[in-house]
Amino acid sequence: MNQLSPVLEIRGVSKRFDATQALDHVSLTLYPGQVHALLGENGAGKSTLIKIMTGIHQPDQGAILLNGRSIQVTNSSQAQLHGIAAIYQEPMIFPDLNVAENIFISHRGRGAVVNWRKMYHDASDILGKLGVHLEVRSQARGLTLAAQQTVEIAKALSLKTRVLIMDEPTASLSVHEVTQLFNLVRTLRNQGVAILFISHRLEEIFEIADHITILRDGKLISSKPVSEVTTETAIRDMVGRDMESFFVKDESRRDDLILSVQGLARSGVFSGITFDIHHGEVLGFAGLVGSGRTDVALALFGISPADEGKIIYDGQPVTIHSPAQATHLGIAYVPEDRREYGLVMPMSIAANITLPMLRRYLTRLGIVKRRAEETTAEEYRQRFSIRASNVRLVTSKLSGGNQQKVVLSKWLNTKPRLLILDEPTRGIDVSAKAEVHHIINELAKEGLGILLISSDLPEVLAMSDRVLVMREGRQMGIFTRQEATQETVMTAAMGQKITVGGI
Repeated sequence: MNQLSPVLEIRGVSKRFDATQALDHVSLTLYPGQVHALLGENGAGKSTLIKIMTGIHQPDQGAILLNGRSIQVTNSSQAQLHGIAAIYQEPMIFPDLNVAENIFISHRGRGAVVNWRKMYHDASDILGKLGVHLEVRSQARGLTLAAQQTVEIAKALSLKTRVLIMDEPTASLSVHEVTQLFNLVRTLRNQGVAILFISHRLEEIFEIADHITILRDGKLISSKPVSEVTTETAIRDMVGRDMESFFVKDESRRDDLILSVQGLARSGVFSGITFDIHHGEVLGFAGLVGSGRTDVALALFGISPADEGKIIYDGQPVTIHSPAQATHLGIAYVPEDRREYGLVMPMSIAANITLPMLRRYLTRLGIVKRRAEETTAEEYRQRFSIRASNVRLVTSKLSGGNQQKVVLSKWLNTKPRLLILDEPTRGIDVSAKAEVHHIINELAKEGLGILLISSDLPEVLAMSDRVLVMREGRQMGIFTRQEATQETVMTAAMGQKITVGGI
């Protein structure tokens, strides 16, 4: 039982958008000096709840209490005055202002003339309280993503924030940067800030959270201390079913090779990469961030061609110099960042799915045959259960999981025989992950060779027939499904020599 009084209470809040009940009598209690995790699938109501807390939306019913007193939060400025702030996956900073200017940009009533000496002193003082060393006069444009998030946190502290909402703050960070961010979170917790932390990464939740609340379909499902929650119970509460339905991988590897790579290298990036992929096989690529896994994929797809080594595809030696050549050979690549490199967000689902093979859908005059385009897209929409009313819907309006299905559809429409999947479940909820895993399993059963790159080690272990481990651009070994355990893979990823199976 928490002995402190709650700083913020959400009591019985409901919100409807037309026919959709986004929130249905949801309650949430935040205490000072506590990290409170909020979990749920895409569409569970998390974003709506955050927008109500920050004044973007108004609840249809229910109450918000700050230190026991009912308050109205009708806009973001009011939220700021009440000490409620939010930071998001992509920091909202002004790149042409310096660090100190970004920290104090939201302050009002500081006068028409800026006291630069005081501003720089105060900015340094706030960063010092966070245990962070940043040059307050440096331009924000040159900061790393992690440093930009630090500036956002410092901005929140400068506004005397008592409730800090962190919405997917680690989604684009490396392991090292996540560690740095968590150190900041713990510092804030020790200073008495109430933190609402949203993430799809369960391992992070169990590392940083004190309490976990789970929403499903706009309803409050559970709210418990982290000591009373397990990965299995959290997933069951989020999706309404047990973990048995996740990580399904049938045996589908065939004897015939589709790809053989021998001594592949790119100067200064990776070297000595040797492996085979059979039809129907999923070869997992594991390793720490920066190990060179994506670089190998970029070489195989012709984006950053290799300097040395042999690539034998369908029994023939090939040299791949471009994505167009790779696509012609029957190789497809689903990139790590779907929003930046996988999709054209303002375009429709249909336009995205048919884009790599656009010539198929053009008349002699170069006009797009919309009906043919939409017929193809509709087949994939139904095949992969893409949740959209129709294929003319703009892709940016889809959830992360459905966007990922569009990317998969886009490249499967090229009729590949080898599919490279780079972090295919990053940033999507557990239910959508299960759907992607099912798709991978079915594609392997159809005979595709699949190269699966993932930082989610349980995913790699469960979905792969064999696992290749990399470290600092070098291949540390290949493990059979039986040999590949979290211990053996991580031992290899950390540079320790161990006995491995055959190539």
